[in-house]
Amino acid sequence: MEFSAIQIAALVNGTVEGDGDVKVSTFAKIEEGQPGAISFLANPKYTHFIYDTASSIVLVGNEFVAEHPVKATLIRVADPYSTVASLLDMVSKMSAPNPVGVEQPAYISDGVVVPDDVYVGAFAYIGKGVTLGKNVKIYPQVYVGDGVEIGDNTILYPGVKIYHGCKIGAGCTLHAGVVIGADGFGFAPANGSYNKIPQIGIVILEDNVEIGANTTVDRATMGCTRIRKGVKLDNLIQVAHNCEIGENTVMASQVGVAGSTKVGANCMVGGQVGFAGHIHVGDNVMIGAQSGLPRDVESGSRIMGYPAVEAKDFARQVVNVKNLTELYRRVAELEKKLDNQK
Repeated sequence: MEFSAIQIAALVNGTVEGDGDVKVSTFAKIEEGQPGAISFLANPKYTHFIYDTASSIVLVGNEFVAEHPVKATLIRVADPYSTVASLLDMVSKMSAPNPVGVEQPAYISDGVVVPDDVYVGAFAYIGKGVTLGKNVKIYPQVYVGDGVEIGDNTILYPGVKIYHGCKIGAGCTLHAGVVIGADGFGFAPANGSYNKIPQIGIVILEDNVEIGANTTVDRATMGCTRIRKGVKLDNLIQVAHNCEIGENTVMASQVGVAGSTKVGANCMVGGQVGFAGHIHVGDNVMIGAQSGLPRDVESGSRIMGYPAVEAKDFARQVVNVKNLTELYRRVAELEKKLDNQK
């Protein structure tokens, strides 16, 4: 399917500079541009590519000023990054498969109502008392335990496992291998061994949550582990029992959140960040990759390092560490001079 620059500009409320009739049928990174592709420029580090890119159309910000001639047609928008995301979403929805019906073999417990627009893939298992919303897509080898509730338009990709009693909201996407509601890590020391503490709570995912492949969210010891609406979790993340992740918070791969920790709304968490248990992280917090959080964090903080400190303080620490070798050498020379003076 092809779209002209004029058509795309109308979709994204943009302004065309150049040939408005040029057409594109695919996307490409600006540094890998090709004729018939649309690219975008959002990061200033990539500005030099715009003068040589072979892409037919490039989305740029309204403030972009060309220092050299640009061969491509430009579409000026307020935010190129969010605009290309919207375009990708449109294309994805137009081209995405929309399977419907129940494949065989699949097991659906007696009494479970399967709406006409629901898809259940081969070798899926649907337990007793499960509630399925409209247009739910359950791909092959998914396990849905007894009493689970799944909201409208939610997608469970192959191999997802949802343990009994958990609640999944509307518009959620769970990628392959996600496990929702496995037991939290609860053991009580007793005479040199450990007795398991029963985990009788549940997990609640609110609406529009997306969870990446092989991420796990443990059920609560009692009550619930709650992932609030709009949260986006990357692949290979561990969320422990009784945690709460606030609205529209995003976490990159390999984050670990220990038990009973509360993370606020609109936080951004880099990869491999570790949260200690029973701490509270406020709203709008930004956390650099590989940071460790042993204590509470105030709202609006920007932190990095272990233990995590304000980002500017961490930068100073890095500079000081880089200077340690030279500092050691200078101290050694001073000690030698002092020894010679004795």
